[in-house]
Amino acid sequence: MTSRKQLRQSIRRQRCAIGLREAGSCAEQLAQYVCAGRFANNSRHIAAYLASDGEIDPFPLIQRLWQLGKKLYLPVISPFSKKKLWFARFEPGDRLVFNRYGIPEPERRRLIKPCNLDLVFTPLVAFDTRGHRLGMGSAYYDRSFAFLGRRTRLHKPKLVGLAYEFQKQDTLPVNSWDIPLNAIVTETAIYRTSK
Repeated sequence: MTSRKQLRQSIRRQRCAIGLREAGSCAEQLAQYVCAGRFANNSRHIAAYLASDGEIDPFPLIQRLWQLGKKLYLPVISPFSKKKLWFARFEPGDRLVFNRYGIPEPERRRLIKPCNLDLVFTPLVAFDTRGHRLGMGSAYYDRSFAFLGRRTRLHKPKLVGLAYEFQKQDTLPVNSWDIPLNAIVTETAIYRTSK
């Protein structure tokens, strides 16, 4: 069985090997799937991310959501608690700065807590159809959304992973702190989980 570290390295290499034209086409197809899947219909405050390290690019999706009048947010490393994310409002034309990992964040910080979001599109390295997600290994998303595992009534925000189809695995090892996704969208499919 491949270790999490080996799987992470292998898929990251595959992601980075995708050509610009193919990556752009996949990003557009993913945006179409998300919008056809009605994920955003009842969501006003939506978080996404800006692609890095070969991740599938959600920017075409972000542009469509802006056109629908949605309020968009990007993850920022929390200034209040270590190893957690808050989310900064992101509007067209906003200036971006790089955080300590080289990931762009809005320079102007109008922050909200993760619990105030309706929908979150997450990056990932690998996923399975049960909603398990393998991230980059820092567990920022798992820590930031750990409250979802403790809730019995409210289930907001919904977590939807975005990925290339080749990132799908038959099964992933699960840690006790992993927070499962409600769905995963690729350039060719929508996988809804039983969560």
